[in-house]
Amino acid sequence: MIKVNDSARDQVLKIKGEGAHPQEAFIRVGVQGGGCSGLMYNLSFDTTLKEDDKVFEDNGVKVVVDKKSFLYLVGTELEYSGGLNGKGFVFRNPNANRTCGCGESFSI
Repeated sequence: MIKVNDSARDQVLKIKGEGAHPQEAFIRVGVQGGGCSGLMYNLSFDTTLKEDDKVFEDNGVKVVVDKKSFLYLVGTELEYSGGLNGKGFVFRNPNANRTCGCGESFSI
């Protein structure tokens, strides 16, 4: 399961409220090869479920992960940071052995 903290939930609701994405849209989280640490997080809004998707709801936010990415993301918490180091969604992944300085890539 992927946890969604309050700051991430608030940002998702804000984005949906601004009309950038339909209200039925969910967050799709995935992992792909790349980045300076070997694996890179991918986060987007989507409205179409795929056959191998795992679906969760936490803190009022529907999160969808493909089966392969789920293995890397079990126990991850999604946060939103609006601090001086830049705004954006942040992944707190207990499975990551190493992360890059910007937090967008990791290795296991």
